[in-house]
Amino acid sequence: MGRAETAEAAGQEAVGRVRERSGGVTEVLANMLGATIRPGWHAGALAEGDVLPPLWHWAGFPQDTPMEGLGPDGHPVPGAFLPDLGLGRRMWAGGKLRFRRPLHVGERLTKRSEITGVEWKRGDSGPLALVSLEHAISGEGGLAIEESQQIIYLAIPDTYQPPRPRPAPEGAVFDEAVAVDSVRLFRYSAATFNGHKIHFDREFTTRVENYPGLIVHGPLQATLLIERAVRHRGGARPVSLSHRGVHPMFEHQPLRLIGVDEGAAMSLCTATLPEHGGHQGMQVRAEWA
Repeated sequence: MGRAETAEAAGQEAVGRVRERSGGVTEVLANMLGATIRPGWHAGALAEGDVLPPLWHWAGFPQDTPMEGLGPDGHPVPGAFLPDLGLGRRMWAGGKLRFRRPLHVGERLTKRSEITGVEWKRGDSGPLALVSLEHAISGEGGLAIEESQQIIYLAIPDTYQPPRPRPAPEGAVFDEAVAVDSVRLFRYSAATFNGHKIHFDREFTTRVENYPGLIVHGPLQATLLIERAVRHRGGARPVSLSHRGVHPMFEHQPLRLIGVDEGAAMSLCTATLPEHGGHQGMQVRAEWA
């Protein structure tokens, strides 16, 4: 059996695989996230029992893989849960979430994850695979979040090949820049226990993965966007959202948070400054009741 056939067989075998985990966001962890994400944060701003802001649950189930179980990129070696598809680059592509009930700081959480599909495609730089997962996150009061996630597997190219740029939208109700330097990226990696080197190891990122600089986490971009949108809505939390990465964003370029109001929904995106092309990075669409 050749390499391609072996990878396809591994993908098919993974479909239906289930993993259940326990977790939670402690008061200490919540305030680490707040200090990293929110401007003007003060120590102890969130306490035990406070409602957890949207998307902060992403820090609640850290990968406790031992050091010997990590690959050269800092990710857990695939095969135990996520399949090994023979491609060297693995990252979030996008997802959808529906919020059923709020979660709270210090609450005991559970997460059930199931691999529901593996789809092979051919992109501009070669073969790629999309792995689809469904997550059910429950708190002490029952099901709280239903989440669909797609993870993209790619080969590492010899040179950086950026995707087609998408211009930033017009008619924004907010358009503001935030700094995403290496310190912010490191702190978010630390708070989420994310060992992926593309977010903090510049030599690995530029010499092995062949990117021009450290990459801003997709989940960090989505969280910054929804934080800004919730402030615009006077604190009202969305009932659902979808997110999709359309272009890598790098720490040497300030990040714009852009929101277009659509009544009961908002179209959000990160974008580079106009002098850096003004292209979108992460797209988010959020809906309110």
